[in-house]
Amino acid sequence: MSRAIRLATPADAAGVAAIYDPVVERTAISFETEPPGPRVMGERIVGVLAFAPWLVLLDEDGVAGFAYASRHHVRAAYQWSVDVTVYVRDGSRRAGVGRALYGSLFALLRLQGLRAAHAGITLPNAGSVGLHEALGFVPVGVYRRVGWKLGAWRDVGWWQLELAPREAAPAPPVPLPALVGTPAFDQALSAGLAQS
Repeated sequence: MSRAIRLATPADAAGVAAIYDPVVERTAISFETEPPGPRVMGERIVGVLAFAPWLVLLDEDGVAGFAYASRHHVRAAYQWSVDVTVYVRDGSRRAGVGRALYGSLFALLRLQGLRAAHAGITLPNAGSVGLHEALGFVPVGVYRRVGWKLGAWRDVGWWQLELAPREAAPAPPVPLPALVGTPAFDQALSAGLAQS
């Protein structure tokens, strides 16, 4: 089976929405209550790429999964921290898609000079917890009954991954567009498939 990981474009929005919209409609995994659809997903892809990676993994059936990073918080002292998420198409789970996407995503985040990645997981979700912990995330806390969805109050657990050591006086992170097309970018982008 041939697979490729690359930066997402607005043209991938329909494939991304086909994965994400059913999660919004049918589960508490996402706290959105209305599926955003392709147009909104296309806008989100463009917005994320101004700062950090939004990746898609493609196979012979199209978009098999996607992963991206977003700012952990807007205040300046948080600039070295991001939140990350990964979603995988039904029928492609437990086939290394999430692990490959995260492998490339984390390599790119390190290249940008980011130091920590955080993942919020609606509980219970043994599959997501297992993936994140297998990749080195450690639990850091739980927001109890923080969201109401599908007729119940939901807990969200938070996990953290150290991307790089925290040194004194770190340089500001490099925006993703400044790295695109460089040999280091290409090497980081290929890291996920090389590991899977």
